Amino acid sequence: MAAYTFDDSNISWKTLGDFEHLHFSILNIDEINKISDVLFKFAANEKIVMHRHKVHNNTFVIQGEHRLYKPDGTLKEVRPVGSMTSTPADDEPHREGGGDQDVIIAFSIRGDGVLYELLDDDMNQIGTISLQDLIDLKNAA
Repeated sequence: MAAYTFDDSNISWKTLGDFEHLHFSILNIDEINKISDVLFKFAANEKIVMHRHKVHNNTFVIQGEHRLYKPDGTLKEVRPVGSMTSTPADDEPHREGGGDQDVIIAFSIRGDGVLYELLDDDMNQIGTISLQDLIDLKNAA
């Protein structure tokens, strides 16, 4: 079977504040059912901000290798291109990033209120991302 490259040149990528190595594109928000569909792009061989998922997330890796890291920086899990994962809310802090190329992941985020807690290296909460934040980001585009 032939390998294909995903062309993301027509996606309107946005950044989230000063967070490095992280871009996103909100595809759809279903406010009634509390489902947010978002593309995330994490830079190759980098890690994004430490965080916790406070609601259910379904993910599908479109390009590259999705890497998850423990708080101490050790590699926890590698999800190859084409893999689908369904993960309930989890209080385990982690970082995510790309493998040897930028990783693009489709997230289907299921829930209301706080979706993610953002943490510093000492596990102190430095911010949150809520469903309303995603709605506001989408409306600002």
